[in-house]
Amino acid sequence: MSSHHAGAHASQPQDERRLEVAAGVLVLLADRTRLALLEQLGRGEADVTTLTEACGAPRPSVSQHLAKLRLAGLVTTRKDGRRVVYSLRHGHLRRLVEEALNVADHQIGGLPPHD
Repeated sequence: MSSHHAGAHASQPQDERRLEVAAGVLVLLADRTRLALLEQLGRGEADVTTLTEACGAPRPSVSQHLAKLRLAGLVTTRKDGRRVVYSLRHGHLRRLVEEALNVADHQIGGLPPHD
């Protein structure tokens, strides 16, 4: 077996893991409340009260969704006095949410596709 083929074979598990992790992120985004939370956090950090008001879901539900997002490593927290403030972990996630919403805008508005 040539070294080229050996290298290609060695990268397959990494490629599979990459696809698995990406699919997991998309599964988390597939929930309306979590998507609304991530959209709001894309505008800047916020506490649970602000996020609850922004997404219109009950506070216990918002807290549960934030816990899932935090466990998945998509959001981070910091303490501000007695408040817990949430933020997106990185800009890639903000852009991913924006692009998903852009696709929705195109489908709803019948806008032509573009790059």
